[in-house]
Amino acid sequence: MEGPVPGQDTVPTDTEPSNAIKVLHLLFLSTSWGMQIWVTFVAGFVMGSCLPRHTYGFIQSELFPYYFHIGSTCAFLNLTLFAMYHPSELLSDEQTTQIVVFFVCVAASVLNTQWFGPVTSDIVADMQLVERSHGLGQEVGLFTSKSCRQLRASNPGYGQLSRQLTLYHALSSLCNLCCIVCNGVSLYYLAARLTAL
Repeated sequence: MEGPVPGQDTVPTDTEPSNAIKVLHLLFLSTSWGMQIWVTFVAGFVMGSCLPRHTYGFIQSELFPYYFHIGSTCAFLNLTLFAMYHPSELLSDEQTTQIVVFFVCVAASVLNTQWFGPVTSDIVADMQLVERSHGLGQEVGLFTSKSCRQLRASNPGYGQLSRQLTLYHALSSLCNLCCIVCNGVSLYYLAARLTAL
């Protein structure tokens, strides 16, 4: 049997990943998506409606770096594992879309990890210093109290911090929502290929 001819191009093949790789891929994807659903739609609302605002802000500042780093790591590993077993020369349109979805998830996760998350936490910390100096921050609930609204109107520095928080929180939430959608699409892609439960 003859080996490959030196200098001749080899044709890439779409190899079947081992069961261990499939389990890893599913583990990273489901961990990321489950964590995102829990933090975004359950834990955030429960804590926000039951805890004093400053306590809620402190918990978020401690929790979110882990949340963002785990999400970024899972997104990167999902992209890497998928790309390893789907050579670019053999990608179907559906697989190309899946690669793009994983890449968008990585980009959005990294933006939150490296930029939006830390900036938002810094702004919240600065706002809490101002609020403490005015005896505020122990109110319970997701919505801004009347006293905070009055402080925003009377203190230009605090008002500017509040506007910055609104902007960065919106950008961070948009990235988070983007990751949830991307991971949901990826789970659908996997589920569509299951032959049995």
